[in-house]
Parts: sequence; structure tokens; C-alpha cells
Amino acid sequence: MPQEVKRYNVRMAGIGGQGVVTASHILSNAVVIGKGYSSLVPFFGSEKRNAPVESYVRISNDEIFEIGEIVFPNVLMIFSAQVITLGKSYTMPFYTGLKENGIILINNKEPLKLIPDEEKELADKKANIYYLPATELANDIAGTDLATNMAMCGAISAIFGMPDMDSIEASVKDRFIGKGIVTSGGTASLDSVIEKKFAKKQKLLQANMDTIKAAYQFAVDNKWGVHADAKEKPVAV
Repeated sequence: MPQEVKRYNVRMAGIGGQGVVTASHILSNAVVIGKGYSSLVPFFGSEKRNAPVESYVRISNDEIFEIGEIVFPNVLMIFSAQVITLGKSYTMPFYTGLKENGIILINNKEPLKLIPDEEKELADKKANIYYLPATELANDIAGTDLATNMAMCGAISAIFGMPDMDSIEASVKDRFIGKGIVTSGGTASLDSVIEKKFAKKQKLLQANMDTIKAAYQFAVDNKWGVHADAKEKPVAV
């Protein structure tokens, strides 16, 4: 029986200093390690703290031929509520181009108050919106909000059902210990801040993985994505 094709076109949006680009590298690399297919296009903007940042990741269990910016995503990952509430984004409104039955993962501990037009448009798109307390999880588990991006990676992996945890751990090791991923100057500076926070890289790795696993379990416990009842599952197109 042919394998069901999963295809996710992900647009990540956040602000400088949150590790949005790092998250895109870790997620993309983990998919490849797990024998899947992925490509990414980071868009750094000005590379300043609190400036808008976007990154585009394509994920599939089948070959990918497209490259470049993702104009019509079926997945949005919003790393900061300011993307929505303050318009800190290169794409406005934040859901522009989102396909029907798309997935929106928002870092916030409670639903945001959207304007009526936004609520209607998202309802018309039949968007599946998930609110993850990513920053709270990062602070509680890793002791720093710099692990917010790890929480976002964990939750979206649970929603997709890919990549698996072993592949994510290998990608995180590659990122913070193996240094196998080329980064920009701004992203490398963020790495330096993170590594100073943890004297030993092994401790850093463990804190990141604990945060990823907690967010993954949060998504599973709430029956998000592939863990939802069959009739509620979002469709990847």
C-alpha cells in the first residue's frame, strides 16, 4: 500500500533574539536525519533584537522540488504574540496566504483577542489554531526564555507526527555541539549567549531536549494535529 504523503509548507514568524532561524534549521535538519525531505529559506531582516524575523521550511516524506519563499503556507508558527498584536511581521495580516484547513501554532498561554474580521477570515479558512505556552515551558524547564524556540519545535513535531524524537535530538546535538549547521552572524551571537548561560554543552543539550519533550507531550495531551480524533485532524496539502 502506498505511503500517505505528508507535506507541510511552514512559515515561521517572530522577533529577533527568539531563535526563529535556529528553530527552522533544527526542524529541517531533523526531518532529513529521519530520512524525510526538507528545504529551508531563512529571512533574517535586519538581524536586530525585536526586529521581525521570518523563516520558511518545507517538510515532507516525499521529494521536494520547490525552493524560495513560501507564499501559500499550510502551517504558521508564531513565536511572539507581537507578530499579531503589534504587527511585527513582514507578512500582514499574519495569516496571509494560509491555505484552508491550515495549522497555526502560537506562542501564548491563552487565546489572543483578534479583531472580528480576523476571526471571520480564519473561521472561513477553517484554520486549526493551537496556543502553546512556549516561553513559560522554556523558563520552567530550561530556566531561560532562550529555549522558547525548542518548545515550538517540540510542539510542531507532535502536531505533524514527524520528525521523531531521536532525529530531533540528533539535530539539536548537531546544532549546539557538532556545529554542523552554518549560521548567520546574528544567530551565532545568540548561540554564544545561550552557551554562556550553561557552562557545559551537555547541560545545554539536556535543557533543550527536556523543553522539546515537554512541549511535544503538551501537544499530545491536548490531542493536537495527528493526535486528534480522525474527524478533527487537519489536512496537509
